[in-house]
Amino acid sequence: MGILEAIILGAVQGLTEFLPVSSSGHLQLAKELLGVEMESNLTFDVLLHMATVMSTIVVLWSEIWWLVKGIFARGMNEEKSYFLKLVVSMLPIGIVGLLLRDKIDAMLASEYILLVVGAMLMLTALLLTFAYYAKPRHKATISYRDAFVIGLSQAVASMPGLSRSGTTIATGLLLGNEKGAVATFSFLMVLAPIMGQTLLDVVDGGFAVVGISTASLVAGFLSAFVVGCLACKTMISVVKRGKLIWFALYCAIVGCVAMGAYLL
Repeated sequence: MGILEAIILGAVQGLTEFLPVSSSGHLQLAKELLGVEMESNLTFDVLLHMATVMSTIVVLWSEIWWLVKGIFARGMNEEKSYFLKLVVSMLPIGIVGLLLRDKIDAMLASEYILLVVGAMLMLTALLLTFAYYAKPRHKATISYRDAFVIGLSQAVASMPGLSRSGTTIATGLLLGNEKGAVATFSFLMVLAPIMGQTLLDVVDGGFAVVGISTASLVAGFLSAFVVGCLACKTMISVVKRGKLIWFALYCAIVGCVAMGAYLL
């Protein structure tokens, strides 16, 4: 894999990690188009995930610092309650990661992956459409129940092609939560799962470099980080303005193309 391919894949990861269009699905499609085979080398994917974690921290630093200060303050407070809701939301994806990780990895390497990605992108489009037309209730505070339900939707979004951000944001909106609060919660709740996945990849030998130069690794990381910062800021603004229907249309088109490419 050359530097240009690394930059392209990094940009795809950084962009689609935050936009509701499925990062795993688009990365798989990008690899197919570029002819990149990386199933046996997790180093690049690990670095891309680290880059998106860092971009989330940079963009949402004020919210993260607010949580950190509150967690170490005395007594129960709003910050501790918010943190506990984040923990509740992470439980389902943690269980899925422990029990089904190998099966999901096998699916990514299967010959029918384009069909799966296409079908899940179509499902993403459906969820975003429902969220767009749902009657708004604008609950200012995300409850523990809603946090758990949003967490369940994140676990379901482990399926390749089903957008994590799209699924969690759509679920939060369908539950009647305020748009900006849902977007921020969605991006914060993924930090620990991504870092946990990265750690597991490292433990499993994810940093065994095969056929990827240091320059390509650095280029991909920087590309994912810069594009991720821009995408995270943009997506929060887009959710607040309620423009998710355009992403639904995009996912439907790409889903049809992916399924057609497999069937034809």
